[in-house]
Amino acid sequence: MMSDEWTESGQDDHSALVPKDATQHQESARASFASSVFNIMHAIMGSGILGLAYAMSNTGIIGFSLLLLFVAVMAAYSVHLLLVLCEQTALTTYEDLGFCAFKTTGKVMVAGAILIQNIGAMSSYLFVIKSELPAAIAGFLHNSYNGTPWYLNGQILLLITVIFVVLPLALLPKIEFLGYTSGLSILFMVYFTIVVVVKKWFVPCPLFNGTVNYFQNFSSDECKPKLLQISSKSAYAIPTMAFSFLCHTSVLPIYCELKRPSKSRMQKAVNIGMILSFSIYMLSALFGYLTFYANVNSQLLHSYSQYLPRDHIIMSVRICILFSVLLTVPLIHFPARKSFMLLFCSSCPFSWLCHILVTLVIQTVIVLLAIYVPNIQNIFGVVGSTTSTALLFIYPGLFYMQISRESLKSSRKLKALGLIILGILIGAVSLLVIIITWLHNEN
Repeated sequence: MMSDEWTESGQDDHSALVPKDATQHQESARASFASSVFNIMHAIMGSGILGLAYAMSNTGIIGFSLLLLFVAVMAAYSVHLLLVLCEQTALTTYEDLGFCAFKTTGKVMVAGAILIQNIGAMSSYLFVIKSELPAAIAGFLHNSYNGTPWYLNGQILLLITVIFVVLPLALLPKIEFLGYTSGLSILFMVYFTIVVVVKKWFVPCPLFNGTVNYFQNFSSDECKPKLLQISSKSAYAIPTMAFSFLCHTSVLPIYCELKRPSKSRMQKAVNIGMILSFSIYMLSALFGYLTFYANVNSQLLHSYSQYLPRDHIIMSVRICILFSVLLTVPLIHFPARKSFMLLFCSSCPFSWLCHILVTLVIQTVIVLLAIYVPNIQNIFGVVGSTTSTALLFIYPGLFYMQISRESLKSSRKLKALGLIILGILIGAVSLLVIIITWLHNEN
């Protein structure tokens, strides 16, 4: 399966598989340090930003800040382990590190996790379309309705958008031109954060727009921020953060494209990207929470939709986010389809029939998830506690333990082992509490 892409290096360790064109990749690398930081931020930031204010409402300001900082530091360190392995083996993708560590099993592990992670990310984006597109359309209309007309039905609008916009773009064999729009995503996230900060001073507490009091059972504590809070909903916090900080599948390709690539130079780019992303996440979560307090919605924009349905600035943010989503879903679809083909059609040559069928299967799955999952926090919770923790915590530590020739008692291997144990504990406990919460709610 790998014979056309790899040659034997003659070494007797796990770095025996070396890419033929690794040197050429490094020589032709043209990405500046600043653009690498930009690409890392784009890989990190996504729909997870919409769920962090809800996570803060369930953990408190201090609890959330400590957890977010912890996840960011762990994410940066796990990237450090991947970069060390990349330097040792000259491998350039997460899947190839999995193959180097555990042969086909390792590559399948990574591909499966990436597939599920990308499906979760795409379904969360479609969930945003389902919930925000009707509000965006209604914001331009001033009529009163008896019932919900079809053009304000989120599910109908979602199907129309997927069939006529997302699916045609995802079916293209190449989609590089959409990559040039990726920079808009970060600008939209920054704009979203600025609006969240500013709007904090224009939304009263308790929420009251003259006719509807959204805090029906208002008490004096409703408008006081909680510094530390623990409940069953707190179990969603770390998975949501893991979902929000996952960039590991993109780090190695970005490393290969870096001008004058070195581990320390790339680690510096990762650290800067993490710090900037952390700052944007922290500001949006803090001011989103301080605007709606315990009544913040699991999808932050929806909270503004309820209270400020025709606010022009909120409408502009909603349109920007929707535009970003429409262009991002097809981009995420490509690595998802690649992982699907690797898992189920690795020996098959390219065919349009297979290409179309796989695309339709993936699109159908994410549409069903977006329609039938009642809360975006469920997507963040389940995907974050499984594949996100695996890709962020478990696999980097596991692959380092297997590939590196350092002593088992070395500091780095002990930290890698701690990363594995930490990831397993976080994922297992979070998923267990989430499932128990679901069962309790059903009963």
